[in-house]
Formats: sequence, structure tokens, C-alpha cells
Amino acid sequence: MAPTGPATRASALSADSPDSEYEDLLGLWSDLESALSVLLARPGSALDFAAKMRQCDAWLQELVAHDTDAALYLMFQLAATSSAGYSASHALVCGTLCHILAHDLELPAAERDSLVRAAMTMNIGMTALQDELANQRGRPTAAQQKSIDEHPRRSRALLEQQGIRDPLWLDVVGHHHAPPPEGDTRPLATLPAARRLTRILGTIDRYAAMISPRQSRAGRSATDSVRAIVGHEDERRDEVTYALVRSVGLCPPGTFVRLDNGETALVLRRSEKINSPLVASVLDRNGGHRRQPALHQTATGKPRIQSALARSAVQVELDHRMLVRLGLYAARQYRGMTGLAGTSGAPR
Repeated sequence: MAPTGPATRASALSADSPDSEYEDLLGLWSDLESALSVLLARPGSALDFAAKMRQCDAWLQELVAHDTDAALYLMFQLAATSSAGYSASHALVCGTLCHILAHDLELPAAERDSLVRAAMTMNIGMTALQDELANQRGRPTAAQQKSIDEHPRRSRALLEQQGIRDPLWLDVVGHHHAPPPEGDTRPLATLPAARRLTRILGTIDRYAAMISPRQSRAGRSATDSVRAIVGHEDERRDEVTYALVRSVGLCPPGTFVRLDNGETALVLRRSEKINSPLVASVLDRNGGHRRQPALHQTATGKPRIQSALARSAVQVELDHRMLVRLGLYAARQYRGMTGLAGTSGAPR
């Protein structure tokens, strides 16, 4: 990864024509995932690992700022179809969602940096094992479970060996699976920084793991994942879960839904109503592939979303370049759409 290449390419996106702009955007997300994959798999081979991680973080920030909805779309699609490996895909999903939540929760810049970099590196102590487990149908062996249990401590130690000196980053990685103290129901804003970030990352980690497919199980829909977190957590974590839903929606861009007219649609962009995004029908009511996707602004009338769908439940090949551009075009025509290109990209 060149010292300035990725960030320079991301910064130049807004100067491109719409056609080349979104072709580059697709390539940049894939390149970021690949670069992160190399760093996580072979940290000792990186020249100045800390600087490379900061570059990946800057690259992520550029892509989200350019167009948040397109970023979410591509991220969720990559999570379901990644060829770089589960560990890198999961790290990128967690890092992106933590970045978006940091804005929603109004975290200080330094906390945001520590949180996102912890999200991208929390499993660096078990990268190969995480990829192995994602392709394994059976339960972890005793040896594998021991490595899973030890990986937060191992990840922290490995980061320290690679020159990471940010104590908050290291603390969050080292405790990202630690349960919160019994009876601690204080609001996030009143917690010490390390505990606040650990709580945020813990919720994002579980959410991202639920939506991602593995050999042992299909990924859940985004909506089912949120409900599972809320249903199994006490009130301590609801603040984070609600911020997640508020930021990305119950059905985020890049996920599939069933409409009440029987069609299957892909969510393209969020709207001001978290349950009513802009969608494009890609399968008709009989399951046949639509040659031309039909756009529906569900916030303004029928059809409405009937249910969320897991990626494994939808068998269709997608033209991501066309769909991302279609979503952007529609967003420019409708009022009430969020994350338009040319804005700060931060969710409202």
C-alpha cells in the first residue's frame, strides 16, 4: 500500500464523472479490505504497522464522507460476498459502523480514532483462526476455544509489539469481550472512556457477526440481528443499539427486504424515516429476475417493507455500479434522503 495512494484516490472521487466515480468507489472499498487483510494476516511484515493502520482509517473516513449510503451499501455487500476472508471483512464492517456511530454519539475525535482502530484490530491475535472458524461447520475444538478465549490479550500484546502506543486503543482491544460490571447502568456519556468504547464495540461486534454468513450458518438479516441484541441484552446496551438503528436504519443500504407486493428489493439509501428507505425491486413476486430494477420510495406510500431478508435467502447477481448510481440519482430527486454525495457524509 503506497503511502498516499489510497487516500489520494478517495479524495479525488468528487472530481470524477459519475460513471468513473462509482466504478472507482467499488474498487476502493475492495482495495481497502485487501489492504486491511494483509495487515491483519501479516502485521510483522508491515513497514511501520501503526502508520499503515492510520492510513487504512483515513481511507475509510474518506470513503464514508464521500457518500455514506454508498459506503454502507458496498460494505454490507462485501460482508456477504467477501473473497478477502471473514476476519478482514468483519474488521472493516466493525470499523465502518463504529466510525458512523462515533458521529451519532458525538464522541471526541481522539475517542473516535481509538474506537475505530480497535474495531479493525481487535481480532488480530486470531486472524487465521477466525477465517478457519468461518469455514468450519462444527463447533470449535477445545484447542480452538482456548485460542478464542485468549485472543483479546494476545491481540493487545501483538499490537504493542507492532508499536501501538495509544493506551485507549490497547485497553479496548484487550477488554472487548469482557462483560460490563454487574449493575452498571450508567449512561454512556458518564462512563470512563475505555468502558464507554468497549460497550460500543461489543454491540457492534455482535451485530456484525450475526449478519455475516459462515459455513455453520447463514447470516441473519440486519433487522433480526438488532432484535437479537436487544432481546438478549439488559438496558445497559440499549443506548448503543438504538444509536445503531438511528444511524444506519433497521434495513441498511446493501441489505435485502421483502415488499408487501411480493417482490424482493435491495435497499439503496436511507431516508429520514428509519423504517422506510429507498429500495429497488430486483426480483418479481414469482422470484424472477427483473431486467430493470424498479425504484420505490417506501417513505411516501406503497409498496411497503414487509420483512428483512438475509443475503443467503436471495439468489441474484447484482450490478453494483448501476445500483449505487441509481440510488444516488434517486436521492437527488427526492427530498428527505440522507448521505448525499458532496455532503459531509455523516448520518443525520
